[in-house]
Amino acid sequence: MLQTWLRHVLPASFFNFGPQGLMWWQWLAIPALAAIALLIGRPLGGITRNILQRAFKRTRTTWDDRLLERVGGALKFVWAIAVFRLMLPGLGLESPDVVHRILAALVVVATFWALWRSVDVFIEMLLERPWAVDNPSARSLVAVTGNFTRVALTIMGLLSTLSAFGLPVTTAVAGLGIGGIALAFGAQKTVADLFGSVAIAADRPCRVGDTVRVEDVVGVVEEIGVRSTRIRTPDRSVVSFPNGRLADMRIETLAVRDRIRFATMVGVVYGTSEQQLKQVLTGMEDVLRRHPHIWKDVITVRFAGFGATALEIEVQCWFSTPDYELFRAYRQDVLFGFLKVIEQAGTSISWPTHTVQLVAPHANPS
Repeated sequence: MLQTWLRHVLPASFFNFGPQGLMWWQWLAIPALAAIALLIGRPLGGITRNILQRAFKRTRTTWDDRLLERVGGALKFVWAIAVFRLMLPGLGLESPDVVHRILAALVVVATFWALWRSVDVFIEMLLERPWAVDNPSARSLVAVTGNFTRVALTIMGLLSTLSAFGLPVTTAVAGLGIGGIALAFGAQKTVADLFGSVAIAADRPCRVGDTVRVEDVVGVVEEIGVRSTRIRTPDRSVVSFPNGRLADMRIETLAVRDRIRFATMVGVVYGTSEQQLKQVLTGMEDVLRRHPHIWKDVITVRFAGFGATALEIEVQCWFSTPDYELFRAYRQDVLFGFLKVIEQAGTSISWPTHTVQLVAPHANPS
């Protein structure tokens, strides 16, 4: 019926056959039909979205609402494809295989489009988890994982689209397999570092801003990346550890300690009497116990022994602070107190001395 009406309206040249065995009016009708399908599919997609929105509002979760918002465009596109498929018989195509393959490819594109947009929702939900909110390294790792997922979906979508067109993809898949093997051999360390960053993010032996000791390196964790972790030392230099290696190493995190130990040896000069030494011991312990930030459960001030140049006093205690700068200030206060106690006892701090004994040479017999 449509062709009969068109023969009265269009010139005869439009009914000549063109590429793929289609008449020229059919080639012109296909894009016009596609435009009409898009116009009809837009409101149909909006209606479907509103119906699903009402259903999803009854659930306690929010991921379904976010997912529906992200895949709204793909939903409208699917409706346009369906409308185009329903109107396609009106064109009277004798060999519609090409058009059907195009429609199948478009369905594949719409599917992977929706999956690609769904990755954003998945990433957002992970970033809102408690273990990722205050963990910059975990947030960075989640973002990288999202990028890898998008790349994988893009490759799979491209191969599926080519397959829908009827093109052979076996060679491409084999090439990807060979490339994957080559990548596995050539990028072993990179893959190990990637999994190491996953292990660090999951186990959280340290976080950005923590003071740590790794082997002989002490510093502040400045960045936990996908491949390596950077530690800023007190000399302001930066030491980088590959994550694959760091995940297997002993990491001592100083930031999680609840107090800092203070241990030192104080030497007073030989010649200090027993009474003076006891006065020094009592005064030093009193200095520690009167300090407001000393952990008073364990305080050790004991005469330790006779050193090479001094009478040695062992001092050990803990300051109730995890802040190393505060610890330095408290330690200074205590050391000044020790000096005052030693001075009041009438003795002094010892310093290294050497005694040289001169012996007169024997006279040579004449």
